[in-house]
Amino acid sequence: MNHRDRFLELQALLASHDTLWRPPAFQAGLPPWCAERPALTAELRALDEATLEHLVQDPDDALRWLAPHLPALVRGAELCALPPLPARALPEPDRRLDAGVPGRKRAQIEAFAAHLPAVGLPLLEWCAGKGHLGRRLALADDVPVRSLEIDPALCAAAERLAGRSRARQQVVCADALDPASRPHLQGHAVLALHACGELHRSLVRAADRDGAPAYAIAPCCYHRGADGGYRPLGPESRLALDAATLRLAVTETVTAPRHDRRRLVRDQAWKLGFIALRQAIEGGPVPSFRPVPPAWLNGRFEDFCRHLAEREGVCLPAALDWAQWEAVGERRRDEVRRLELVRHAFRRALEVWLALDLVLGFEARGFTTRIGTFCERTLTPRNLLVLARRRGAGTLQP
Repeated sequence: MNHRDRFLELQALLASHDTLWRPPAFQAGLPPWCAERPALTAELRALDEATLEHLVQDPDDALRWLAPHLPALVRGAELCALPPLPARALPEPDRRLDAGVPGRKRAQIEAFAAHLPAVGLPLLEWCAGKGHLGRRLALADDVPVRSLEIDPALCAAAERLAGRSRARQQVVCADALDPASRPHLQGHAVLALHACGELHRSLVRAADRDGAPAYAIAPCCYHRGADGGYRPLGPESRLALDAATLRLAVTETVTAPRHDRRRLVRDQAWKLGFIALRQAIEGGPVPSFRPVPPAWLNGRFEDFCRHLAEREGVCLPAALDWAQWEAVGERRRDEVRRLELVRHAFRRALEVWLALDLVLGFEARGFTTRIGTFCERTLTPRNLLVLARRRGAGTLQP
């Protein structure tokens, strides 16, 4: 199936089911689809805790559970089933040179690097952090690498590591979104491993002007830089998306330790308890609020609510039964976790649609492209890789 046809079919599927995935369940009222699908709503509410936890942790099983109610999910899964891209064997790394890289991050770097074609060009590592990816490829392929990063502390660390490894790695401390950074791309194959939001989209927007012959992008955090709404890259993008909706595409995460999951569930209960309390005080829909400082979640529920009320301008009554409102939040959390299974069943479709928009954006700017996966979703759910090469500049094979 070609990229355009896959993109348009996914777009049509998402558009025809947007009442199921646009409204967040994390709000005071029920999503509108609950009234339209009472049987599905009843079955979700009846899920026991063990089954719920399993479906939360296994999106594929959750999709199969939902498919009798939502048959379109079956076709959606087929459209999202992108194959692994071809890989090549790289020389074994010297583990002494990346001893400080966390194991999961190291595995992601290795997988990304192995799925890149050996382009025989200087490389530009976009949003490089400490330059681990660029250093790995500089040593493996014996090519010069320019690593661009905005954080001076990370740049200093990258320079130390490059010097220690004797890699042909130049570190450039600069803002990737500053127009003054664009000349760094000229003549380089650009690598972007989990560059967030507009940091990866800006590469596509300027691909016909920057003079880079090839790109490899594993996109991440699609909502970053989209506060004014999503600006499409391809010519046929029709979904209107705001930053809050774009977050749906990255809500799938690798399973966290049990105590972290328990803490997350409790934090959700506290936020929902505050939302319910605010609605009881003010009436009407409750506006969304910015993320709260982690320190506010370290004390008591009452302290959390008082901090948030002060910030949001909510006047709390003098006497409140805090235990009651905390219990309200817990009940609402249990309901939300069940209802969110429906919304989450569309998140991979949205993510693949967004990645295909990158692909079609490149193609509209004179590039040939490939898209696939570079690792299993158990290593990182952000496992999509877009390869683009300027037409006439070679192939995309490893």
